[in-house]
Amino acid sequence: MPKPHGFAYAAHPDGTVRITHAGHPATILRGTRAQQFLTEVETTDPQLVMARWTGNYKRGNERTARNHPRNRH
Repeated sequence: MPKPHGFAYAAHPDGTVRITHAGHPATILRGTRAQQFLTEVETTDPQLVMARWTGNYKRGNERTARNHPRNRH
């Protein structure tokens, strides 16, 4: 599975963090969640962290899709 890409974030003075994907708003974090995100994004791969925090990360249907008859070779 390829690594996520296209995510960006901006921390604002009021404490909110806006995460975008390909220039489109993905989510807004406020309060303690925003602080947790900023701490985590500094220590790990930012793209993976943003994918996980926006919910765009391994939805669980990968195995089902792989086993579908049209995907078998």
